[in-house]
Order: sequence, then structure tokens, then C-alpha cells
Amino acid sequence: MSIVYLNGAFIAPEDAKISVMDRAFLFADGIYEVIPIYQGKLFRLTEHLRRLAYSLEHIRLASPHTDAQWEALFNALIQQNGGGNLSLYLQITRGCAPTRDHAFPKVPVEPTIFMMVNPMPTPYSTDLNREQGIKAICLSDIRWLRCDIKSVSLLPNALLRQQALDQGVDEAILIRDDLVTEGAASNIFIVANNALYTPPRSPFILGGITRDLVIELAQAHQLTCVEKSLTQAELMAADEVWMTSSTKEIAPITQVDGKPIGNGKVGAVWRKVAGWYNAYKQTLLNP
Repeated sequence: MSIVYLNGAFIAPEDAKISVMDRAFLFADGIYEVIPIYQGKLFRLTEHLRRLAYSLEHIRLASPHTDAQWEALFNALIQQNGGGNLSLYLQITRGCAPTRDHAFPKVPVEPTIFMMVNPMPTPYSTDLNREQGIKAICLSDIRWLRCDIKSVSLLPNALLRQQALDQGVDEAILIRDDLVTEGAASNIFIVANNALYTPPRSPFILGGITRDLVIELAQAHQLTCVEKSLTQAELMAADEVWMTSSTKEIAPITQVDGKPIGNGKVGAVWRKVAGWYNAYKQTLLNP
């Protein structure tokens, strides 16, 4: 990470400083967004901006910029960092009030806007012939009731993800009232009888951009895809389980709670859909 953006300036990370009175620091009063960048090009920008607007609206914070202004800022940051395959992190907070008070500032203050980019991890779909996927465990969903807002308040997610890592696995699949919600940092799909299933949108899950694209691709290729509530038993009995996110794309999960999913190997449906995902990316990068 060489150049970041903070409140109108492109600067070195060590020079980026905010006040201790910032409401994100005191109250986690802010939202964030993560946008993939392939070959210097923003991926699914319209959808990410739509989710950004949703999060801002639901914490009652006006967007500091128009969509066109956001796009210009994103591209300027990409250029400052040399392009390539990156993930862009954007955080917007309610800003710095003169005193610590749970109530919103009576006198409007400027929001704090921070952006940075990091190298994009190599996606799992670069090797469609892989045999082994990742491991996960099921944990109780201890998060708040508005997981549809992309809030910077991620302590529960961090605790759950760390619990998974402490047990030597890659992700925690979250369970609320015996129903699968999502991963600690991902959405969840299962395959059963050659059909695709994923939990429906609700306040208990974040509307993932990659999740929505997988649904679009399935529909475009006549693969049955159903949004429905999934029990933990259905998860464990699935032929395949996947996790999706903007940085991981589509990752196959072949073991949950120490037990194999299906035959314990990466499934044919994952290979097919991951291939469609790769092809979709190429059409955008090489129109």
C-alpha cells in the first residue's frame, strides 16, 4: 500500500491521521465498502455504489459525493497506486463532533472519508481443477440485527473469524435459530441435486455483490438457483458448499465441522459456475 486517500488528499499511509473524536473511533459510527479492481478496472461499480447508498441511507448519513464523483476518486486512487489487480476499501464516518455524545451532532460536521487499496488475493477460481477446497466450522451468529448494513462495527465478525482460525479452518458459517445466515466474511451457497440454494436477503445477511452475480450467472445459464432458508442439517447434507465475497470470489468448502461435504472434494457445479464467473470477468476486461 503506497498511497491512501483521506478527506481530499492523496497521501502516504503514515501521514494519514484522524482525530480521536471521530465517531467511528468512539462509536463505530460509519460504513464501508470493498470493490474489486481487475487490470485497473472497477468491477461491478454500479452495484457497489448502490449498496454504498443503501448503507448510508440506513445510518442516516448523506452521501458526500455523487456516483460520478465517487468513480473519479476511485480511479484517481487506482492510478496513484499503479493499477493492476487490487481491492479498494472505502470508509465513511459521521465525522468529528466537539464532544462525545451518542446523539448525532446537533451542528452538522463533515464526514470522514478514507480509501486505500491492497493487492487482490489470488482467487480460488484460477485453478478449476483443484481437488481440495477450504475448511469451515459452524458457529452461533452473535451479531446485531442489521447485518444488511455494511457497518464498520465488525467486532463480532472478527471474533467469529478468529475462532475459526484458532481451530485451523478458514471460515465460520453462522447459524441463527438453526438457520444458516452467512459466513463471518462471506455469503453461503449450497448445491443439492444439481440445484443451487442460498439464504434469502434479510436483515440478517449482507447483500453480497458476488452473491448476486452468482445468482445472475446461474439464471443466465439455466441452472436452478433458489433463495430459501437453509437449516444446518441441509448445509451438512449438501453435495457442495461455497462461500462468496468480493475478494475471494467463489470458494469451495469441502469440510465443515470436521466432516466432508459430499465426497470431500471440489464439486462439478463449482467448476462450472466458477468458469462462468471467469468468463464474465473477461468480457468486462476485454469488451
